Amino acid sequence: MAATEHKKAAELHQHAANSHLAAADSHTKGDTAKGTEHAKSAQQHSQSAAKQTDHATSKSQQQK
Repeated sequence: MAATEHKKAAELHQHAANSHLAAADSHTKGDTAKGTEHAKSAQQHSQSAAKQTDHATSKSQQQK
């Protein structure tokens, strides 16, 4: 059960990373508006990933 929770966290971290990369790419191309949009998305994914990581860690500790 905890493995599924950790996988969800990893997927959210990957979404955040992809959004960060898209933001960096947009900023490099001079598209500040699109870069800011991607950066906001990255922040949301990062926050969700952090919450999911805490949840997964809690599940893992309960199984001990």
